[in-house]
Amino acid sequence: MSSNPQYRAAPRFANSGNEIRTLFLNFFAERGHQILPSASLVPEDPTVLLTIAGMLPFKPIFLGQRTPEFKRATTSQKCIRTNDIENVGRTKRHHTFFEMLGNFSFGDYFKEQAIAWGWEISTQVFGFSPNNLVVSVFEEDDEAFAIWRDQIGVPAARIKRMGADDNFWVSGPTGPCGPCSEIYYDFHPERGDDSIDLEDDSRFIEFYNLVFMQYNRDAEGNLTPLQNKNIDTGMGLERMAQILQKVPNNYETDLIFPIIQTAAQIAGIEYHSSDEKTKVSLKVIGDHVRAVVHMIADEIRASNVGRGYILRRLIRRVVRHGRLIGISGEFITQVAETAIALSESAYPNVRQREAAIKAELQREEANFLRTLDRGEKLLEEIIQQVKQQGKTSISGESAFTLYDTYGFPLELTQEIAEEQGLEVDVEGFNVEMQKQVERAKAAHETIDLTVQGSLDKLAEHIHATEFLGYTQPAATGKVEVLLVAGVAQEEAEAGTEVQIVLDKTPFYAESGGQIGDRGYISGDGVVVRVDDVKKESDFFIHFGRIERGTIRVGDTVTAQIDRACRRRLQANHTATHLLQAALKKIVDEGISQAGSLVSFDRLRFDFNCPRALTAEEVQQIEEQVNTWIAEAHSAKVEVLPLAEAKARGAVAMFGEKYGDEVRVIDFPSVSMELCGGTHVSNTAEIGVFKIISEAGVASGVRRIEAVSGPAVLDYLNLRDKVVKDLSDRFKVKPEELPERITTLQNELRTSQKQLDVLKGQLAIAKSDSLLQTAESLGDYKILVAQLDDVDPESLKTAAERLLQKLGNGAVVLGSVPEVDKVSLVAAFSADVNKKGLQAGKFIGAIAKICGGGGGGRPNLAQAGGRDASKLPEALTQALSDLKSALD
Repeated sequence: MSSNPQYRAAPRFANSGNEIRTLFLNFFAERGHQILPSASLVPEDPTVLLTIAGMLPFKPIFLGQRTPEFKRATTSQKCIRTNDIENVGRTKRHHTFFEMLGNFSFGDYFKEQAIAWGWEISTQVFGFSPNNLVVSVFEEDDEAFAIWRDQIGVPAARIKRMGADDNFWVSGPTGPCGPCSEIYYDFHPERGDDSIDLEDDSRFIEFYNLVFMQYNRDAEGNLTPLQNKNIDTGMGLERMAQILQKVPNNYETDLIFPIIQTAAQIAGIEYHSSDEKTKVSLKVIGDHVRAVVHMIADEIRASNVGRGYILRRLIRRVVRHGRLIGISGEFITQVAETAIALSESAYPNVRQREAAIKAELQREEANFLRTLDRGEKLLEEIIQQVKQQGKTSISGESAFTLYDTYGFPLELTQEIAEEQGLEVDVEGFNVEMQKQVERAKAAHETIDLTVQGSLDKLAEHIHATEFLGYTQPAATGKVEVLLVAGVAQEEAEAGTEVQIVLDKTPFYAESGGQIGDRGYISGDGVVVRVDDVKKESDFFIHFGRIERGTIRVGDTVTAQIDRACRRRLQANHTATHLLQAALKKIVDEGISQAGSLVSFDRLRFDFNCPRALTAEEVQQIEEQVNTWIAEAHSAKVEVLPLAEAKARGAVAMFGEKYGDEVRVIDFPSVSMELCGGTHVSNTAEIGVFKIISEAGVASGVRRIEAVSGPAVLDYLNLRDKVVKDLSDRFKVKPEELPERITTLQNELRTSQKQLDVLKGQLAIAKSDSLLQTAESLGDYKILVAQLDDVDPESLKTAAERLLQKLGNGAVVLGSVPEVDKVSLVAAFSADVNKKGLQAGKFIGAIAKICGGGGGGRPNLAQAGGRDASKLPEALTQALSDLKSALD
């Protein structure tokens, strides 16, 4: 801990994180701001994977696409950022998970009031002395400079003008933007005003950013004043806690430090007396555990894509750093308990989802520990290869493969290598790491406020689409926006692919797993076939093709959905609700949805379950759903306050975002869910329900695919056609098909065994002719050759026979059994093994020449490859390596 007296430990924290959050929200609530709950970490915005800023939930309002319910709002928004993940734990203030306190004005107050309140809360509520505060403004923002100097009274020397990189906020290449002003805390005001350098983070920490959103930037970079000027501010909760609690970094605040202490206790170490490397690992654990607890609480599941990959990566980093501080077994759930306890007062869902959080963490940790074990074994092989080659260093590429593929930390690789008297090419490792960083930058997280190309430029001039599709299959509306290839047009002719935004529509837009409606938009001489509908913020975008005529912006048109397709969607969507209810009743009440698809021809339902369902359970589920269908339960649709709906027991659908009021689909005594989708009015309208398959799709996630309504007839007709075709081919009755197929399978297995025997005999016959080509090398005999058109198993048999006849020596054979496939085998005698040669490692290295790999026992091993043209080169290398090793 620093010797600076400001950092000395206090008997207790002066202001807890919870107190800071409450003081901020109440301050602005008293000034007419509506306190809104934190939005989910899964954003509505499809351009970003996770909620990465406090303003993100208000994006449609800032764009003018949605009318705000309140002119003023204040939030404590949970956020996740991973673009600079390698800095976590190494700097004082980098985090993946953080809370952003914010106050927002939507066309209400502006610079003068925002600055005044920013100063008031800093000095009067949090008690900062003006002597400890410095502010920055955009270098061209004379107005903000004057407000700070003349109205607030900040000395001009403590108002720093800074360039656009620091003090001009932009959301992306285009869209709302504006100058900003930041408030910094000065830990050393005694150093005077002449040496103020806000880049010096040992003296200054920026804790409050006031964005004056007053311009719109077009594609050419031109700035035009917004009709409504907005305020977007952000105060980092963790940074405020660091300042007020007088600790040297964000990690030692009461928001994170208890998590660190829990990890340290498990490892049997003490944080403050640990070396810097150990402290970094503990900080990473403290930060990442907060992140993963909140991600899982918001229904994110670990996977290899998207936000699921981010979750998996964070969990694995926790495990790796646990290993680095001496924790060998599972521990994350213990640390997560502390994180849940710290968060539950502000975010009750973490306690409500405690069981799911711990189950997910336990599964991922156990799986990754097995992965780490494989990494350790691979490292052992790499070390042996390095020693055999007479080298003293593990290549950076190998070290990075261990890190990137197996999650094996560079520090562990270095430690184990050092025990073996080897070094690691850290510079080469860093080169490979930089390549990965550059690849990651291509997908860098930004807040892109553009909507379908040109839509953002038009957003201020059009209203949100009014959806009429719950009650009306057709509606008259006006063409608000017409896009061709993402570019706004005034008109488009027949044959053109278009995207159309109407002021009113009966078309359902893809949401909550249900795909968009199909149908037609027609008008005076024009017909547009609509193939899909998607929702961007509050705009419904109709994707289609003009079949005849010309359509123009401003035209009055009729939008008509395909009623047959809608009926199929309704049946499948309601069947999905019934399916979830049946799973909860028959399998486990704790089952929750992990994804869904409601299409015209089928439905798919993913759910959290650690085991496969039995055949009996699948049958019972199907029967239960069909029973509910036959009982003809009527739907009750209500719009209720969110709290009331949850109190009644309504289940939230995965991926849905809810406002203060929600739509509830209730089939009394069967199913009640929050859902914006389209449904049948009575379960009898579904007709029949049939499960097609049940299978695992990820760790702890199962998937049921099914059909309902008219789609069941399609499914049965297809099955009937297949059965009739097979009956005709085999000339048997349908009920005799299983027995006939079993007979054919037995005959095929017998024939295959006979064929394998013949192939082996042929390979042996071919190989015997190779004995005369064997080379003698001292006490050893070496045979390296290619046998054409020999399958892997026969090649192995031939190699074993040749070695038996040669006696003491080595045999390496290669073959091309089929196009783009190489087969290799190595058989070594015991004396060859004693020379340090192992068949598995030897043939694995040779196979790489052919673009493959493999391995096996020290005396016998097989490998494969994809590049047959490289086989002669590989066999030549094998002969050379054998001679070098045995001479």
